[in-house]
Amino acid sequence: MQLRAYTKEFKTNLTLAYPIMLGQLGHILVALADNIMVGQLGAAPLAAVSLGNSLVFIALSLGIGFSFAITPLVAEADGAADTKMGRNYFHHGIVLCAINGLLLFLLLLLAKPILYYLDQPVEVVVLAVPYMEIVAFSLIPLMIFQAFKQFADGLSNTRYAMYATILANVVNVYFNYLLIYGKLGFPRLELEGAAYGTLISRFFMLWLLYFILSRKDKFKPYFIWTRRKAFKWSIFRRILNLGFPTAMQMLFEVTLFTSCIFLSGILGTNAQAANQIALNLAAMTFMIAVGLGVTATIRVGNQKGRLDYPNLRRIAASLFLQVFLIEAVFAIGFIALKDILPTFYIENTAVVVLAGQLLVVAALFQLSDGLQVVILGALRGLQDVKIPTYICFVAYWLVGFPVAWYFGKAENMGSQGIWFGLLAGLSTSAVLLYIRFNHLSRKLIVHNKALVANMEKS
Repeated sequence: MQLRAYTKEFKTNLTLAYPIMLGQLGHILVALADNIMVGQLGAAPLAAVSLGNSLVFIALSLGIGFSFAITPLVAEADGAADTKMGRNYFHHGIVLCAINGLLLFLLLLLAKPILYYLDQPVEVVVLAVPYMEIVAFSLIPLMIFQAFKQFADGLSNTRYAMYATILANVVNVYFNYLLIYGKLGFPRLELEGAAYGTLISRFFMLWLLYFILSRKDKFKPYFIWTRRKAFKWSIFRRILNLGFPTAMQMLFEVTLFTSCIFLSGILGTNAQAANQIALNLAAMTFMIAVGLGVTATIRVGNQKGRLDYPNLRRIAASLFLQVFLIEAVFAIGFIALKDILPTFYIENTAVVVLAGQLLVVAALFQLSDGLQVVILGALRGLQDVKIPTYICFVAYWLVGFPVAWYFGKAENMGSQGIWFGLLAGLSTSAVLLYIRFNHLSRKLIVHNKALVANMEKS
């Protein structure tokens, strides 16, 4: 097949993907705004935000991962022009995401004592606990927002969630200013003010997305609300069967990166700082891949609903090629600018040199990371999540972490060894996931041809 068959899909892919990229960046900007504004209060409050968010981020990843189950189901129903089934998935998904948000909130409250066993200064933990309690409660509206967002994504409309996320960031900064510093007659709540700013912005984000979607003609058929007796356990079970493995996939990856942060801390302050710089830069470019990964779920889900498996395979391949080319540009940029980019973060020469070395590994890391997240998205569009979950566990914890742990020791390769562990895990994941997608997509084409042939004979 000519290259044009793939590249002609690039524009459509990006049209769907760019709002998701900006929306994902919005989640990062909420934490960034808290860090910058709380940083004006001193080192202890800033450390407390970082400590509290370390546990919240793990819970957030689980919740967002679970909500991803809604998108392929709605996309498949949309591809089959089955509005009633799409509405069922949407309404059942809202209920499950609300329950999930409540459970994550309770889990974080129970996890508070863990903060006292992480060898952190007592004054930092004392500040972190009330901050984490408030931010943990904000996961309830955020998870319900995710249900609406993933539903809209499944209908190939990714812009409205982006608008809500961007405006929520403005609300967050505004209330941070009022409540952290006690402006315009509001009480000076300092660190807790930042948490309330996050809470208010997330309720606002949920309300705004609901307000927009419920008033658009395309979405109105989906806002005919299901009566309680019409809810079916079979639909709940289908969402759970997709959502739980997807949450585990994200958990395995997030905990690998978290463990590598702790491994870097063992090597000393400079290694930890260099690791944080490289991770922050990699996280920014990763948002591109995340957007294309969700796009893969939507477009593959649509083709699955239409039973158009040859186009399903071609569109998926276009996304794999597109993310590879984009990440290759970032990789070249990381190598070319490895001595310059770290200087935007810090002036310490030793840290800059070490961060530059990590960016060389990160250049290769980009290619694997981008491919694995988009292939995973395509598999999610096929509603294939169980085997990919096992693949993620093997790749990250039986390959990636052992390599990072062994080669990341000071007497071996140090910080670079940790990053080679990340590279090994992500590369293993990308290769195995591609093998899985290639096998399934070919199998669907062969099966469909045989079905058509049998129908023609009869």
